[in-house]
Amino acid sequence: MTIPNHITPDTDRFLADLDALHQIGPFETGNHRPTFSPEDMESRHWLVRQMEEVGLVAEIDGIGNVFGRHPGPGPKLLAGSHIETQNEAGWLDGALGVVAALNLARAGLPVDVVAFADEEGHYGSFIGSRSFTGLLEEEEIDRLSNRYHGKPLRDALAEAGLAGKPRLRLEEGRYKGFLEMHIEQGTTLENAGQGIGVVTGIVAIWQYRIIFEGMQDHAGGTTMAERRDAGLAAVRFLSWIDAEFPKHCDARTVWTCGRIALSPGAPSIIPGRAEVLFQFRDISVPTLERLDEVLRRGVVESNRRERCTATLEVMSQSRPAPCDATLQDCLAGAAEALLPGGWQRMPSGAGHDAQYLARVIPSAMLFVPSIGGISHHWREDTKREDLAMGLRVLAEGARRFLAG
Repeated sequence: MTIPNHITPDTDRFLADLDALHQIGPFETGNHRPTFSPEDMESRHWLVRQMEEVGLVAEIDGIGNVFGRHPGPGPKLLAGSHIETQNEAGWLDGALGVVAALNLARAGLPVDVVAFADEEGHYGSFIGSRSFTGLLEEEEIDRLSNRYHGKPLRDALAEAGLAGKPRLRLEEGRYKGFLEMHIEQGTTLENAGQGIGVVTGIVAIWQYRIIFEGMQDHAGGTTMAERRDAGLAAVRFLSWIDAEFPKHCDARTVWTCGRIALSPGAPSIIPGRAEVLFQFRDISVPTLERLDEVLRRGVVESNRRERCTATLEVMSQSRPAPCDATLQDCLAGAAEALLPGGWQRMPSGAGHDAQYLARVIPSAMLFVPSIGGISHHWREDTKREDLAMGLRVLAEGARRFLAG
């Protein structure tokens, strides 16, 4: 297929498609489309119809991926994201990338469009993109269940009409690369007054469980000198980490204590056990390894000074996913041509399906600003002119890459 020297995507239709998808599963000004819910399946069938309208051969596979195959000859570009949402969340997270990919195909580029299932993790970790790239085994599907209400994944697939359907796999040799357009989910672009972010890579997330074992006892009868309060030991440890990590991190390193669970969790009982879920993120492996060492030293320090015993358990340590240099340069060239000086290169602080595609084919991402940096909340939004510019840059970057 001959790639044109110029391409002008229909941004009005693109915005209308986004608005139409926004009407499925509305919540406040956002959306509520949990994976495999009736609203989610309605959106998947809506997407199949849109794919067929632009001439793609569309289907929903056995894990819920929606796939639209370009029928023409020659190498293709794969593009997309996901369309389910977090609970009571925003209307652009994921949906933007899928609708943008649809409109690349609508503009006449040789693009296969995909909406991966469950990027938001209602049932597992990136099960759609991992299935597509051969990283999801049947045994794992048997084990997975919904993190909110416990429904087994097999039951959810059956209720969605997907039981027994084959799972699609990436076709070797078909693609020159993969593109995913996304909202930034932060304030970097907005604060800089810029409209485009060319993503350099997707951060790794290293997650830990830290257990503090003390002594459950009476809150009134036990003197402060006698106490082995696991809750206070956990809080002091986290305070130490928050003071120590800045000495060893990079400019874009982030860390989060997402959960502190005290046992037994009653107001008149000294907690005998505290469980802390902790993570940090960065794109640099040496930085991640340095922070891992600091965390382990913190546990040793805690056990030296506290009367509670701390133990550290590694839950997961993913690896960073660098974006393809050639794809980055095509997007950067498009951004400079269409928005001179109004863009920057930047890492992604969140995980995306692109990190799994990057393991098997050249992959890259394009960011547009998030108003106030808000995401995973129904107030999530982006200016319509920024959405339109994002599509223009994505289309021109895709054209340059395919023509190269």
